[in-house]
Amino acid sequence: MSGHTTLAPAGTAAKRKEARTVILSSYLGSTIEFYDFLLYATAAAVAFPKVFFAGTDEWVGVVAAYATFAAGYVARPLGGMIFGHFGDKVGRKGMLIISMAMMGVASTLIGLIPGAGMIGPWGAVILVLLRVCQGIAVGGEWGGAALMALEHADPKRRGFAASFVNAGAPTGAVLGTLVMGAFSALPQDAFLAWGWRVPFLLSFVLLVVGMFVRLRVSESPIFAEAVAKEEAQGAKRKIPLLDVLRRPKALIMIMFAGAAGFGLQVVLPTFSVTYAVSKGAPQQGVLYAFAGASAISIVFVLLGGRLSDRFGRRPVMIAGLALFIAYLFPMFGMLGSGNVAMVFVAFTVALILHSSLYGPLAAFVSEQFGTTSRYTGAAVGYQLATLIGAGFTPGIIAGLYKDSGQNILPVVVFLSVMALVSIVFIALTRESKNNDLTTVR
Repeated sequence: MSGHTTLAPAGTAAKRKEARTVILSSYLGSTIEFYDFLLYATAAAVAFPKVFFAGTDEWVGVVAAYATFAAGYVARPLGGMIFGHFGDKVGRKGMLIISMAMMGVASTLIGLIPGAGMIGPWGAVILVLLRVCQGIAVGGEWGGAALMALEHADPKRRGFAASFVNAGAPTGAVLGTLVMGAFSALPQDAFLAWGWRVPFLLSFVLLVVGMFVRLRVSESPIFAEAVAKEEAQGAKRKIPLLDVLRRPKALIMIMFAGAAGFGLQVVLPTFSVTYAVSKGAPQQGVLYAFAGASAISIVFVLLGGRLSDRFGRRPVMIAGLALFIAYLFPMFGMLGSGNVAMVFVAFTVALILHSSLYGPLAAFVSEQFGTTSRYTGAAVGYQLATLIGAGFTPGIIAGLYKDSGQNILPVVVFLSVMALVSIVFIALTRESKNNDLTTVR
């Protein structure tokens, strides 16, 4: 008896410590990955139109830069398929290490691409290729990080644990925007010549830090147990993607359920930054306003995940989207004020509302799939949602704004319809907070 009473608490304490370590590593890794990925969004708004598309009309250059931005989102589902397959076959941890290395190298190389003045259109071509590499890396990163946090967590706190992965996105946005904002204070010629490159080159430093963190975590216990069970039963391992596609309903539902969250998210550091600057707000002030708002939103992303553990994923996510629709017109009114303080308020409220959707999303997506196909299903579904929701949205709304004579109404209508579609699909998707993750299928 005494032996059991001593060992049980020790085992529980060890599991809790390990879970905290994994959640922290997922958060830090996600922060580094999204620093790299979202840094591109900021650069597409303030540098790429003039560096790689010089000589075009201002808004034509913006649309072209956003097209290269979309290439990363097109590649993300491919990354989900590749890394998901091997993550479900050989384990989560190894895929996380490879995806981080790929992202760090691609981001560093972006900072070394010559501009249009030196190599003409080839600069844009190389930019697109490296953006595709970024997309593949993020496509593999998110699924592994989310599953490591989810599968190590207490079942009653899965939403909160998994929300740390999504909290890495605003944290990465803060870091990227602060660094890019600092260099945007340079004279315009210096910023366009070399200043915008430094934040990308710093990715190599972050890569070293991220590798140190990732190498210290253990494999998912739920995954290891599922593999051992299959081997003990002599069951033949299935191809994860085919297993997911045999029952495509979950994939389709989460794809459209999550789309608006990514669309609204990506509008803020891209079109909204460009819009606020075009209305007279100083560029550096707008970037810092977004960074400050992103920092505040980190807490609310975690709160959204925690609330979803109590009330369910769907009610929290639907409430956030509905409130965001009502907020769109006031948001653009404040963004167009030319006042940095009002721009900061606009970004802050928008990101707080968005957090109600984004916090529970990692758990909501991952809980729809069985253990031995969860990496593939969650990664592919999530990345397809980013593709249809965020990949083309900045370019579409910039085009709508330009073609309407710079009228914000078509932009608001487009974003509202996107949000309504996601609300419908969230409502039609089964609640997942009480799902048993130990099931193989």
